[in-house]
Amino acid sequence: MTDSRTLRIESTRGDGAWAELAPARGAIVTRFFTSGRHVLSLDESTLLDPTKNVRGGIPILFPAPGKLEEGRFVFEGAAFEMKQHGFARDRAWSVVAHTGDHVTLGLDSTADTRVQFPFDFALTFTFTLEGGALRILQRFENRSAAAMPLHAGFHPYFLVPDAEKARTTIATRATKAFDNVTKRDIPFDGFDLTLPEVDLHLADHGGSTCVLTRPDGKGSVTIEASSEFTHWVVWTVAGKDYVCVEPWTAPGNALNS
Repeated sequence: MTDSRTLRIESTRGDGAWAELAPARGAIVTRFFTSGRHVLSLDESTLLDPTKNVRGGIPILFPAPGKLEEGRFVFEGAAFEMKQHGFARDRAWSVVAHTGDHVTLGLDSTADTRVQFPFDFALTFTFTLEGGALRILQRFENRSAAAMPLHAGFHPYFLVPDAEKARTTIATRATKAFDNVTKRDIPFDGFDLTLPEVDLHLADHGGSTCVLTRPDGKGSVTIEASSEFTHWVVWTVAGKDYVCVEPWTAPGNALNS
């Protein structure tokens, strides 16, 4: 079902790729179809309930992916409360432009955002279908006199049936990780995506590209990011048909460090 609050873009190259976005729900990409298959998982009930965080699609994380220490951002001696993953995913974004294969969405600071993050800013994200791939071009503009810390990320929910997790692979060169379930640093020697919860922050992934591959020839998903995205998080929960592979520009609590 296509929600009435979504915008659709379609590839102009005849490859059948399309995507849908919900500007009113944080500019989230709700669906992405390419190479004859759906790439993303989506819990539609969370999309339709504005009191809930959307579980699925590609949420935008700004200005604080992850958790802040004590849930606060401290700037020039003042503390500003902010929940996990920031506020961009909870805001209604404006539609700047919309054509067949791309859409540009914008988010400006408001009095309410300045209560959490004391800066004037303008975000402009352009989503484009190119050759079966979804490209997200991000522009972050600081309109304040003071230097604005920048921490950004994405939280894509890739469609992986729970029964396939044992044979799904994620390519990484990481040797160390922070296990956010046990709250400790651990040597990394591979993923066990069948655990009740996996929440691993890869300390030394070794690049800004990651590949998730499902078994039985169902294809792979390649996530390519610009060089600023050096911190990668893998998260999944048993019984759910998704694996999240999240590119961030820094570890959690980076605004405070």
